[in-house]
Amino acid sequence: MTVGIVVPVLAKWFFGKVIGEATQRLRQAGFDVLLYELATAEQRQRFFGSVHLHGRTDGVIIMALQPSREELESLASQGQRVALLGAESPGVGSVNVDNRGAGRAAVRHLLNLGHQRVAFIGIRAEDGSNLGGVPPLQRLMGYRDALGEAGLAGGDLLEEFDENSVAGGAAAMSRLLVAEHAPTAAFVASDEMAFGVLKVLRQAGLDVPRDFSVLGFDNHELCDVVGLTTMDHAVAEQGRDVAGILLDALDALDALDGSVPRALSRPARLVVRESTAPPRALRTTPVGPDSRDSAGHSGHL
Repeated sequence: MTVGIVVPVLAKWFFGKVIGEATQRLRQAGFDVLLYELATAEQRQRFFGSVHLHGRTDGVIIMALQPSREELESLASQGQRVALLGAESPGVGSVNVDNRGAGRAAVRHLLNLGHQRVAFIGIRAEDGSNLGGVPPLQRLMGYRDALGEAGLAGGDLLEEFDENSVAGGAAAMSRLLVAEHAPTAAFVASDEMAFGVLKVLRQAGLDVPRDFSVLGFDNHELCDVVGLTTMDHAVAEQGRDVAGILLDALDALDALDGSVPRALSRPARLVVRESTAPPRALRTTPVGPDSRDSAGHSGHL
C-alpha cells in the first residue's frame, strides 16, 4: 500500500503542485507515498539499476522523465505498475499536455498582436534542474511551427536557453536585449523563467507591455499578481489524473484484468493578462488601466 513518485527535481512549483494533488488522491485510496528525486544522471542510473523498490512499493509515478525500455523493464521485474506524467511509452498509462499545440497557440497570440520578432526562452535540456526533456522540446517545436506558418524566420538569434529558474530567465533575457536586432516579444517555456524576464526588462527601463510583451507557461499562482499572460495546462488536474491512472492499473492487476492502460491528453488554455500587447509601431489605443474594459481585458485585445 505504498506508491513511489519520481521527479527530476523537488524544489519547483510545478512538481510541488502535482505531487501534492497526486499524494492527496493516493492517500484517499489508502496508499502511502515515497518521493524520489533524480536530479543527476548518477542518481537516475542508481535508481533504475537497483532492486530497492521490490517489496517497498506497489507502483511508481514517473514525472517529466522519459524512461527507456530497459528502465521500465527493471521496474516491471520488481513487480511495479507504472504511470507516466509528461512522457509516453507503449502499454503504460500516461497523462500528457499538447505542449506543441500550446506552443503554437502562444506564439500565434503574439503574432496576431502584430509582433514580427518573437523570441523563445527555453529550458536548457542538459541542466539537471529542468522540467525534463519532453515538454520543453515540444514547446520549442510549437514556437517554430507558428513562425513557419507565418513565414517568419526564427533561428538561433531569437532562441535562448538557460536553467529553469528566475535567474535563468533573467540571464536569457539579458542576452536577447543586446542582440543586433532585439525582439519585441518573448514566449517563455516556464513562468518561473518569465518572472526573471520581467525583472530584467524592468531593470532595463522597458515597460511591459508598452515596450515588450511576455508570455509564459504553467499559470503559476503568482501570474495573476504580476499580470503575466500564460498558458494554463491544468497542473492540479494532471496530478489527480496520473494518480487515478496508477490506481486503475493496480486495481486491474488485483482483478487480473487485461485492460489497456489509459493515456490522457490535456489541451492548454491561453490566459490573457497585462503582459502582452501590440508593439509600439502598431498600437492605436493606449495601454494601461484606463484602457481596460469591464471584464478586465485591455481594449486593444
